[in-house]
Amino acid sequence: MTTAPSAPDAPSTTTDEPPQSGTPGPARWAPLRPLVLRLHFYAGLLVAPFLLVAALTGFLYAASYQAEKIVYAHELTVPVGDTELPISQQVAAARKAHPEGTLTAVRPSPEADATTRVLLSGVKGVDEGHTLAVFVDPYTGKVRGSLEQYGSTGALPLRTWIDEFHRDLQLGENGRLYSELAASWLWVIAGGGLVLWFGRRRAQRKVRGTSGRRRTLGLHGTVGVWAAAGFFFLSATGLTWSTYAGANIDELRTSLGQATPSVSAAAAGEHAGHDAAAGTGGTEHGVGLDKILAAARAKGLGDPVEIVPPADASSTYVVKQVQRSWPEKQDSVAVDPATGEVTDTLRFADYPLLAKLTRWGIDAHTGVLFGLVNQIALMALALSLVLLIVWGYRMWWQRGRASAFGRPIPRGAWQQVPPQILVPCMAVIAVLGYFVPLLGIPLAVFIAVDVVLGEIAHRRGQRTYGRQVA
Repeated sequence: MTTAPSAPDAPSTTTDEPPQSGTPGPARWAPLRPLVLRLHFYAGLLVAPFLLVAALTGFLYAASYQAEKIVYAHELTVPVGDTELPISQQVAAARKAHPEGTLTAVRPSPEADATTRVLLSGVKGVDEGHTLAVFVDPYTGKVRGSLEQYGSTGALPLRTWIDEFHRDLQLGENGRLYSELAASWLWVIAGGGLVLWFGRRRAQRKVRGTSGRRRTLGLHGTVGVWAAAGFFFLSATGLTWSTYAGANIDELRTSLGQATPSVSAAAAGEHAGHDAAAGTGGTEHGVGLDKILAAARAKGLGDPVEIVPPADASSTYVVKQVQRSWPEKQDSVAVDPATGEVTDTLRFADYPLLAKLTRWGIDAHTGVLFGLVNQIALMALALSLVLLIVWGYRMWWQRGRASAFGRPIPRGAWQQVPPQILVPCMAVIAVLGYFVPLLGIPLAVFIAVDVVLGEIAHRRGQRTYGRQVA
């Protein structure tokens, strides 16, 4: 009589690691370990290519701030002079050199050796959503050049290209799915790695004196533990302005009364509609740029600031601080173009807590909150992620005895998890999957495919066993 083989789908406790009899922690959590291992393995295997691209482009983006200062030094800096010209004269010089397009904003020189930026929209040859930045010497009025600019941080062509490559692979809105997928899964992979690493006996975590796959695992785990907090941060902040999860986060913040406020740009009372030139792209509206800037300065708005002309005849000027480095300067005022009086004031200190946290999180994610230190930290995190991915694939190879990629983690681990643990876990995953669709949808697809493949393998095993018995 032939011995019956084990069913291919039978729950297995086989993992990548030696038995964990000495593993600390409540025994009731032990059944979760194979499930976490399988999730960590497959999530890392399938999402790693997306994470690798995000890490490499993120590394380049963090370095682009310093590169930008070198590449565009002529446009960005000037010799320090004695007296700055009125801002109206600087804008007039820019418009004389570039009469095309519409004046959308002005950023007066924030430092003694910096140029003034005059931003024009609707310029032929400039991409939609971008502006043409005209750089003016604040002391002489000489135009030192013009470059395409993108975003609130004033990214010039080099940083813009790297930013768009990091965000959407230069593929537009559809390409953003890659970065959202990476951000959605990064925290899951990092969290699973932490659970697995701290579930190992202390003696098995060491790197020194080991070789082969165990050494690779030690390096992978050690670096992953040190970098995990950074990965959680990058994942959370990256999702805040992603396409789908970001929209859900914005909706949640709005429902909680934590949306980012904005200054009211509606002109007040009898002066509304008196400024016929507003919104036409002219250089001066009403009392003029010099008095508008002076009114904002009187309210305590120090450099760097951006002056936004009225959108139409019933709107005001908006002057806002644009410093994203610590301490942040994000105060803003609305100024009536007819009288030069401030009609509304918004202080960053009055932002709701979640609005502040979102602002700080995004600025730290993009490398501006703490300047060079912030950028070096981001580059270190990106490099860590690249190494972890390389080590992860190497462990998979070594699992197959260095001759072929290794065996997959056995399926069926979920069957070992007690219902009182499995059901709450599934409920949490369902809620997270709803709010973070590019986590929930791929996870649901993976589970469905895994169940189908498992059922097919199970039935094949039954047929094989039947033939053996016969």
